[in-house]
Amino acid sequence: MRFLIGNFYLWLICLVQWGSAATVFFPIVLTWSNRTVAGVTRPVISTNGQFPGPPLRINQGDNVLFLVDNRCPFNTTIHFHGIEQLGTPWSDGVPGVSQRSIRPGTSFLYRWTATEYGAYWYHAHHRGSLEDGLYGPIYITPAPSVQKPFNQISTNPVQLNAMIDAERMTRPVLLSEWRVLTSEQIWAAEVASGTDSFCANALLINGKGSVSCLPRAEIDALTTPAQRRVLGTGSLTDLGCFPANFTDAVFNFPKNYSAVLPTMFEGCVPSRGPQEVFTVNASQQYISLDLISTAGLLQLTFSIDEHVMWVYAIDGRYIQPRQVNVLSIPNSNRYSVLVPLNKPRGEYTVRMVSASVQQILNTTAIWRYQGTPQLNRPSNPWVLVNNLNATTSTVFLNESLVVPFPAIAPSTDIAQTFFLHVSQVGTAYRWRLGNSSYGLELEESQPLLFNQSSIPSDLIIRTKNNTWVDIIIQVDTIMQPMHPIHKHSNKHFIIGEGTGTFNWSTVAEAVQSIPGSFNLQTPQYRDTYNTPAPVTGPTWLALRYHVVNPGAFFMHCHIQVHQSGGMALAILDGVDAWPTIPQTYLRDSGF
Repeated sequence: MRFLIGNFYLWLICLVQWGSAATVFFPIVLTWSNRTVAGVTRPVISTNGQFPGPPLRINQGDNVLFLVDNRCPFNTTIHFHGIEQLGTPWSDGVPGVSQRSIRPGTSFLYRWTATEYGAYWYHAHHRGSLEDGLYGPIYITPAPSVQKPFNQISTNPVQLNAMIDAERMTRPVLLSEWRVLTSEQIWAAEVASGTDSFCANALLINGKGSVSCLPRAEIDALTTPAQRRVLGTGSLTDLGCFPANFTDAVFNFPKNYSAVLPTMFEGCVPSRGPQEVFTVNASQQYISLDLISTAGLLQLTFSIDEHVMWVYAIDGRYIQPRQVNVLSIPNSNRYSVLVPLNKPRGEYTVRMVSASVQQILNTTAIWRYQGTPQLNRPSNPWVLVNNLNATTSTVFLNESLVVPFPAIAPSTDIAQTFFLHVSQVGTAYRWRLGNSSYGLELEESQPLLFNQSSIPSDLIIRTKNNTWVDIIIQVDTIMQPMHPIHKHSNKHFIIGEGTGTFNWSTVAEAVQSIPGSFNLQTPQYRDTYNTPAPVTGPTWLALRYHVVNPGAFFMHCHIQVHQSGGMALAILDGVDAWPTIPQTYLRDSGF
């Protein structure tokens, strides 16, 4: 749906009102120019002139008109992460799957309905542009009928009202890493060198941070036992990262290390950027934060010195609240937390560190109470720079204890089971999720939504509408990180995970043999979840979902270089009830 913005307003007047819900118009202009991030100047995608992009706040049930004006010198698309696109698969934002790319100098209108509540985000879904800064937060205020779990934290009416007020004013906190090379520079260097680029240069909180270079002695002292087992007699680079050749003893992939660019694995150059400041008011009793991982590479750990956090929602849906000191957040996940504001006035340190084993990296922000400071000492951390406990009492979130609120159980009547294998293919930077590697060139294919045979069949799985489907993801080889697997459209249940090879033909068979590896009564309900780390051998993850939204969707690893490298798969849901495509989208796709 490409059209001149000048014609948009005339077109908008002609819209038929969508029921009684509000219609929210959210236009963005994308530009590509130099700006300074983490103290380093490089080309960045700005959204309406800012980085990160502006927040979209709407109410559950609202209809959204999200207009993208692409003034960058390259193609783009926008994906609305976690939004189920119920009845609007043509607005999912995946090039070659649900739409054609938005060319430079053209516009595209996404139309969708906010059917669910909670924290989400929008981001680029063309090549590696996510890592160039195209992302922003979305918050959908729950409908009045949605039951809240706050009385499991406190039954005091004053406290409950304070929590409800805090959620109503919840703040997005975007957590990411940053690289001083652009995504296309990194991809070209991966192809030329045969390496998998797994190191970052800085961590950012709401787009703010610095490039910090630790002294060699400190890097060596902070190297964890888990890292030493991988490194053997080697050591971390001056970026605090595994060296480019750390897997050479295990995998005989061809490499050309002369094509590796400076700062990809080593060559730390310190720079100073701004620091985020959270100003809080103790009289409000609580503050709500939506911790959104917009990271393209690293899993990130977040904490606030001397403060606890009540995790009350994950991936936009309520859970039975869990009190923690520290949260490790996989790429693209959202953890909504209530922080009690019950400490002496003053400043405390907000800490974010890499939770990914391949790198030691950190940044800080300031947590500042309004009023006259009373705390005149450094605050005490919960977590160390290397992601280890700073105290014996530090509590990390235990994912196995998370229960949705209200708890819901999936069906046991399963129509299909798909087995998807994760491994590198031929070279260190190419990956698969299934039988083959999903090449970047497929982004320019005719969209699958309009032509179900436009890409090779071994990169597609097909389901029928109103059926239940199991997906078993088998991580085949060691020396891999945890992979945050994201399924577009509706959420899925995390019904099981384990080590070794999944040797059963169905989950039902596996439950008979290893019942302790499954949860079919109160499983988590997510849109992204990590595969177990293959430390000493293969691992597996079992997902279950209900096909309720026919259309062409995507499943992929949310580590950007892994998605670019082919760890992706197209899912054609409900092929027996294929949607009728609006004429505007048909014309845009050449029909």
